[in-house]
Amino acid sequence: MGDYHFVYKDVEGASTQWDDIQRKLGNLPPKPAPFKPPGFTPAQDEASVSKDKSWIDQKTEEELEDLEDDLDLDDDNFLQEYRKKRLVEIREAAKISKFGSVNPISGSDFVREVSQAPSDVWVVVILYKEGIQECDVLMNCLQELATRYPATKFVKIISTDCIPNYPDCNLPTLLVYNNGAVKANYVGLRSFGRRCTPEGVALLLCQADPMLNDGQFGNDESRKSMLEDVL
Repeated sequence: MGDYHFVYKDVEGASTQWDDIQRKLGNLPPKPAPFKPPGFTPAQDEASVSKDKSWIDQKTEEELEDLEDDLDLDDDNFLQEYRKKRLVEIREAAKISKFGSVNPISGSDFVREVSQAPSDVWVVVILYKEGIQECDVLMNCLQELATRYPATKFVKIISTDCIPNYPDCNLPTLLVYNNGAVKANYVGLRSFGRRCTPEGVALLLCQADPMLNDGQFGNDESRKSMLEDVL
């Protein structure tokens, strides 16, 4: 007949008087806190939730789209209109999050990133080369504008990657694209006046078209707000 060994296992978190003495002397680590399971909170019944503005605000884009056929909202014109407004805001915010800085591109990226950009997105392209002081001055201005107007796309490309044998004397060169077409071009730092500043560049860019967009308003309102701020 084989030998049987019994192992006594105390209740979790229990401690002996000897262990307590050893802990006071620093010979054992502190006693771990007893395990407590998290409290149970029953899920809220969707049908019992009050349907108001705060309820709409908590919905994702997909959930707001699904609510288009919600029979309860059909009788509430205010909530239906607010649902549509929230959808527009969420989509605008998603578009804005794509930009906000001057991103580098290569020659092979140009068509995809610039020429094929969505029709409602304006693209500012700076042709530059490292080590040219004038390029650094304009680049610093564009970095600030890209942060200030995140709904406008700013990209930078080495001049000869974009246009082979492009002369350095024309740098920096700024190209403005929209809907696949060049809307404006500025050759050399002198195009931006005797002193190149972010405000001066912004004012020049927005004189003809509302291409700088902070994403908070429609194009016309954004352009008006920007011009008032600069002036």
